[in-house]
Amino acid sequence: MVEPVPSNSPQDEPENPDDEQNNPFATSADGSGPSERGEERAQAADGDGPRKRGKGTSKKQRSFWKELPILIGIALVLAFLIQQFFARVYMIPSGSMEHTLHGCPGCTPDRILVDKLVYDFADPDPGEVVVFRGPESWVGPGLADDGGNVVADFFQMVGSAFGLAPPDERDFVKRIIATGGQTVECCDDQNRVLVDGAPLDESYLHLAGGRPQAEFDQVTVPEGYVWVMGDNRNNSADSRYHNDGGGASGAVPVDNIIGKARLIVLPPSRWGIIHAENPQEQSAAMSAPAWQQGIPLAAGAVAAWPVRATGRRIGTAVGGAVRRDR
Repeated sequence: MVEPVPSNSPQDEPENPDDEQNNPFATSADGSGPSERGEERAQAADGDGPRKRGKGTSKKQRSFWKELPILIGIALVLAFLIQQFFARVYMIPSGSMEHTLHGCPGCTPDRILVDKLVYDFADPDPGEVVVFRGPESWVGPGLADDGGNVVADFFQMVGSAFGLAPPDERDFVKRIIATGGQTVECCDDQNRVLVDGAPLDESYLHLAGGRPQAEFDQVTVPEGYVWVMGDNRNNSADSRYHNDGGGASGAVPVDNIIGKARLIVLPPSRWGIIHAENPQEQSAAMSAPAWQQGIPLAAGAVAAWPVRATGRRIGTAVGGAVRRDR
């Protein structure tokens, strides 16, 4: 038997993938050298073919100083939309609602979250603490009819919400005592306010120095109006004070009510729900179900989250810019 003789012809040689490495000076059929082929392989490994050569492999990051105005604009727009349509933070400027709300001179005034949607779906009830725009009998014809400058009003609103500007002098916070069609007067032999002839059980009432509250004649609240009074009854310029000339001139139109005070959001030591006990009902002392008490908390969290998240983003961006500058 004759053993086959190995052939030395090139076609019988197995393909050697290391040929290019063994012959670094070899030139490919397209005329490219080893350095050019190595560059092409590196681009292929990075996912970029020869077509993308010269265009860069990474997108340049936007400058912080170009992004900052966008972030500020987003924060302002969110603040405007939330405070204009959903909820707004107000600062208590005086002590007329002590001890429910603090606003005494020299102390840290309360900031309250006001629900601006509730009265789109329900009527105001006795016992609710509300923020309202003062009618003419409260602020005079000049302020009552002043539409104001839209831009100035916006910045004043944002500034007052965060305590950077004084609150609008046309806005007030009081508690509803009686509603349209009811009669209200003061006082009975125990110095209690009477609504429709029945004495009120006002657990929130604060009479400084133990002095009795001032008396006033019976008033019939017009339909579409509410009668409001401060919890600090002897230190409150409320419907009684503005009821000049008798009648019901001190009553506040329901249309002037901005919203219902829900929460004390600042300072942290005062954080909590603002209770709305109906003084006309003896059963008002019973608390609402737990799930109803949680609604204001959830609403406050939802309203505050977009602005808080945007603020944190701005803070992170500023911190990053400072570190880069170092």
